[in-house]
Amino acid sequence: MSGTLYLCATPIGNREDITLRALRVLREADVIAAEDTRRSRILLDSYEIKKPLVSYHEHNKYERAEELVGRLLDGENIALITDAGTPVISDPGEVLVIRAREAGIPVTALPGPCALVDALSLSGISGRRFAFEGFLPVSGPERREVREALRREERTIILYEAPHRLLRTLDDLREVLGDRRVSVCRELTKIHEEVLSLTLEEAAAYYRRAEPRGEFVLVLAGRPAAEILAEKRQRWEDLSPAEHLQQVMAEGLDRKAALKR
Repeated sequence: MSGTLYLCATPIGNREDITLRALRVLREADVIAAEDTRRSRILLDSYEIKKPLVSYHEHNKYERAEELVGRLLDGENIALITDAGTPVISDPGEVLVIRAREAGIPVTALPGPCALVDALSLSGISGRRFAFEGFLPVSGPERREVREALRREERTIILYEAPHRLLRTLDDLREVLGDRRVSVCRELTKIHEEVLSLTLEEAAAYYRRAEPRGEFVLVLAGRPAAEILAEKRQRWEDLSPAEHLQQVMAEGLDRKAALKR
């Protein structure tokens, strides 16, 4: 029988934010696959967990996934951890999960810390519907395409950002989305945790005065309902009566019903 792949969430800051189940699985696993073995060893040593570590990161995810799947098929149990938080979320772990699933290997997740969930909970912005985008592309056409998609997004938007790119991202978002509400969450669960509820323009002004430090999660309000309604109204008003009729008939109505509408 094959072993099991365990996806273990680890603390994003405060080391106490790890579950008893995760600690047990990490102690019992045959091997632990970690994004950064040096960083992970600090966490494991703090809980006196002595297990073999293998690196699994963006630059070796394909070849290492094949190796780990082979070990799973040989009956070993493997725990996958990321630098911080939940594996697969903005993390190369998805390749290993896909390969394991394709090979019929059991995969199970151990829930725990996740920066995007923590930030959404703290933001004061609606969490009923949201879209997680991770890190924006650094530059080029792909960044412009993603920004334009975000302009149309009606759900709450969650982004990750590094401190050295924060100001540029805030300015870009302000240019494309308008002056939306944003919750800027910094160093979550750590000593210097900070959550600021601002507009994009206010956030950019703040971080021009105060140098951005630490890891950031941005929670943005979705597209305003008034803006969506205005665009829909304008779209209909731009149609001629004949074009308007064709649009309504395209919904499946016959001509008489469409004329009445």
